[in-house]
Amino acid sequence: MTQEMKGLLLEDRWAPVTSEMGFLELGAEQAAQAFATWEREVMMPRGITVEVLPVSGTLEQALSRLLPLTSGERRRRLFIPTRSTWTAYVADQWTGTDAASPMSAMARRLGIRCLRVVAVSHTLRGNQGRYGGVMLDVFGPEQPEKISNTVRVVEVANDGGRWVFVQSGEPFPFEQVEQYQARRVRDRFTFDMLKDYLRHLGLAPFEEDFYMPPGSRAWLIQKTGPFTTVGREYTLEEARAAHVL
Repeated sequence: MTQEMKGLLLEDRWAPVTSEMGFLELGAEQAAQAFATWEREVMMPRGITVEVLPVSGTLEQALSRLLPLTSGERRRRLFIPTRSTWTAYVADQWTGTDAASPMSAMARRLGIRCLRVVAVSHTLRGNQGRYGGVMLDVFGPEQPEKISNTVRVVEVANDGGRWVFVQSGEPFPFEQVEQYQARRVRDRFTFDMLKDYLRHLGLAPFEEDFYMPPGSRAWLIQKTGPFTTVGREYTLEEARAAHVL
């Protein structure tokens, strides 16, 4: 882990699962039930059952309910309560959670704010390691005059060896907009800036005790049935090894 990314959630032990996460401005059970309703609309005609199961314990015990990780069609998604109005979202992809489409769709369907948060240390050396990135995407309710419900995007990422900075939408009042002119591209939106922006939005997603407050439960959405794509299953260790973590 680079010094720049010191302080990732659970010391990055659950990467790539937690390298990208979604957040919904809604209670955990309500968020899970709403997502399951959406899934059933699509899955029931295919003969696939969608269950919503309560999960107790620590954050890592909750994350373990996603195992084994899979390629192919998603089978398990987890909604985790926090010490805030936000609920965290992760899924069982062996390559890591893909939060953008689910969060955009849920923001549109429920008329709420949802986030995509990405924090990946740049560890690539030769053909070993991962391309780094720091990203914050904010989605909101559907707006009739707009095609997209993306409210704000601020991202810095290494795109195949070249650092790029992307922003769109109206900046929030708390943003350090002057930093976006930094000469070095990767300095235009840093991990520390991401944490600061998220604090202003009411989140502390890289702190373990932000999740699973006493007496709370996470909610696992689990699908069973005839999947159209049969993917391989991975242990967390196998997924991490494949990503050179």
